[in-house]
Amino acid sequence: MTEVVRKDHELIAGLIKPEATVLDLGCGDGVLMAFLQEHKAARVRGIEISEQAIYSCVAQGLSVSHQDIDNGLTEYGDKSFDYVILNQCLQQVKDPQTVIAEAVRVGKKAIIGISNFAHISARWQLGVTGRVPVTPALPYQWYNTPNLHFLSLADFMVYCQRNGILIEKQLFVNGTSKVRLLPNVFAQTGIFLISKK
Repeated sequence: MTEVVRKDHELIAGLIKPEATVLDLGCGDGVLMAFLQEHKAARVRGIEISEQAIYSCVAQGLSVSHQDIDNGLTEYGDKSFDYVILNQCLQQVKDPQTVIAEAVRVGKKAIIGISNFAHISARWQLGVTGRVPVTPALPYQWYNTPNLHFLSLADFMVYCQRNGILIEKQLFVNGTSKVRLLPNVFAQTGIFLISKK
């Protein structure tokens, strides 16, 4: 049976050195952690708030803690992991500034994956139809979305620049294809390798 790998997971794995230590914030059901263990021989640990998702991680033999990342990562020392990952959940946390600051404190590097709320399909739906966008990367209706913050790729880059965060590498994806031209318009997802300056 052929393994189906999400494009963002493949790109994130490409940023991680073999046998690295990794903390996955908001790890969900552990699919990315399992992929990194298998393909990068990474020593991974997850943090998740959903009990059901934790059960899935444990069933796979993954190390996971039940914790709300909005409360910080006080039990972890500075630079205690090679990488801290925050993929597709920055827009869902209550205090993104604290979560980003903790990610770059606890990790030597952090990998942030975000959905682009300024993707061309979202712009069209909002500008032409006058309705809140629903796209493959943003599949929720206004009344059931878990998203609290609606940022674009450009917003995240400006945030990093203003807050002493170095973007070491950035990758942009639309579905299964990389985007190189006008990513803030044409990319559904951005993946950023960052560190504290």
